Amino acid sequence: MKISVVGAGIAGLSTAWALAKQGHSVILFEQGTIPNPMGASGDHHRIIRRAYGAGSGYGTAITEAYEAWDEVWADLGQSCLDPRGFMAVSREPGDEAEDYLNGLREGGWPCDVLQPGEAAKRFPFLDPDTIRYAFVSPEGGALHCRRIGFGLAAWLQVNGVSLRQTMRVREVDPARAAVTTEDGRVIEADMVIVTAGAWVTKLFPDLVSDLAAYRTAVVYLDPPSHLAEAWAHAPVVLDVGGETDGYILPPSGGGGLKFGSGLHKMKNADADANREPVAGEGETVRNLFAPPMRDIEQYRVTDVVTCAYTFTEDERFFVDRRDNCLVVSACSGHGYKFGAAVGRRVAQYVEHGDFGALKAWMRAEG
Repeated sequence: MKISVVGAGIAGLSTAWALAKQGHSVILFEQGTIPNPMGASGDHHRIIRRAYGAGSGYGTAITEAYEAWDEVWADLGQSCLDPRGFMAVSREPGDEAEDYLNGLREGGWPCDVLQPGEAAKRFPFLDPDTIRYAFVSPEGGALHCRRIGFGLAAWLQVNGVSLRQTMRVREVDPARAAVTTEDGRVIEADMVIVTAGAWVTKLFPDLVSDLAAYRTAVVYLDPPSHLAEAWAHAPVVLDVGGETDGYILPPSGGGGLKFGSGLHKMKNADADANREPVAGEGETVRNLFAPPMRDIEQYRVTDVVTCAYTFTEDERFFVDRRDNCLVVSACSGHGYKFGAAVGRRVAQYVEHGDFGALKAWMRAEG
């Protein structure tokens, strides 16, 4: 089949990769360069981990994600995963960190629970007076997004995929399986797969009832000198407890120390708008992390990067079928780690046509 893929974030790259391996003729459209720094997949590093809330379903699906990444590493000839493990900190009974711990235990994955004093001794950036406990597990690490993007783009070119970089698609016709580019060209195929992230509602405005676009930002920091060594060897931090919804990636894969929080986001229907950081935004994000981080005012902001994401109300992944078009959104802020598996599942759907099975997997329902 001739298949057009719209959007070359991790879902689009992985879909093109899996389809090419099945022998399809693939054209991949990307409005920017690959990787696109404006997209959700264009940052330096993202978390992968086995911890999901007990009963969520994604705790089981993540095993398939690891297997899919191993297939990518084999094709790229190198791993783009820093398996440094992960940790989380609980500050209140029933907070998300505690839910993650229960999920790890439900899955039978290894973890060590550390009491406050022990946690601060091992991880001196923590303030022991502000936490209930921390836990660490070897089952996680950092995916190096830019290396993955460059690697997959190179693999796709070698394996016959047509990359149309800096070519924005302004319209998709599901019935004709046709895309119209911004300069007016119409390219027809047998099928169109749209993996356009926060830009998907520009192509399908009716999806705003299912997919809400948000603008958020992450901050890169230089830690104080007395904590630099601790961060250099730290695991990724999945959650800092309480209501912060905060995560941290230590320096890895060319990316520096990065803080991000689910509290720092706003609805933004136009993914191209409001992308410049505002004055003091980096410090605002940084300061959300005290507690449980000590000496937070000594962390120096080096960069602020804005991001655009789609979220569903239930934070499940989204898929929609329209004639000869499939819309896929591995969304809600936790999609990157599943990117390779999403690509393989979409390619399987192209082969067997079982939309119900694809939707159930995307929603982690079976």
